[in-house]
Amino acid sequence: MDLKLDGKTTLVTGGSRGIGASTARQLAKEGADVVVVYHQNKRGAEAVANDVRSLNRRAWTFPLDLTEMSSIDNLVDLVKKKLSKLDILILCAGRSIITPFNEIDSDEWHAVMDVNLNGPFLLLKKLVPVMSKGASVVTVSSVAAHTGVPRHAHYAAAKAGLINLTKSAARVLAPDIRVNCVAPGITRTEMGQDTIDSLSEGYADRKLLADRFATPEEVAQSIVFLASPVAGFIHGATLDVNGGRYLR
Repeated sequence: MDLKLDGKTTLVTGGSRGIGASTARQLAKEGADVVVVYHQNKRGAEAVANDVRSLNRRAWTFPLDLTEMSSIDNLVDLVKKKLSKLDILILCAGRSIITPFNEIDSDEWHAVMDVNLNGPFLLLKKLVPVMSKGASVVTVSSVAAHTGVPRHAHYAAAKAGLINLTKSAARVLAPDIRVNCVAPGITRTEMGQDTIDSLSEGYADRKLLADRFATPEEVAQSIVFLASPVAGFIHGATLDVNGGRYLR
């Protein structure tokens, strides 16, 4: 299927590893140019950018700390200076800390909220004025937003908020900009492995119809589809990519 992404300019937060890196590569495979946004992993971001360039697409690497307003402003300035347009925004950066509910303190709560909810809101608000008419935004939430989790309640709460932020933004920005969400299940990434390690043995067999965890490539393909013009009649939706988690 032609996703009609040839020549589109895209930006992916959390693009240096995991689902974000896979999404950046998949966008390039579909013909898009990609801004790979990273927090601290510059080497990973450069590796992803080189993968994009190997597909004869343009790539940039921009730093971003979603917990600092000055860093968000700097990223927006870079977008304005370096890019002629912005067609697709993927808000994929995330932070998860495994801590039992009763042990989460205020500082940890706010640190997780800043990366997973507050930062994406502020960045989206700042980038809307520079996005093209007909542009698309995809936020990346989590199955935890629907189920709740005992060992990272702050992460689940933030991701639930991100789903509702998606719906609110979709109402405000339509019809010129589409806003949708992908909510992955547990995925075999560096961050996802921390969650997998905290689960009881046989979790996937008991809880998932797929009997396994997702790969980042599988999730990325769903994100890229939802971001593409092919999904042009989809507004404010959340696509669950979780191996049938709700049915067991």
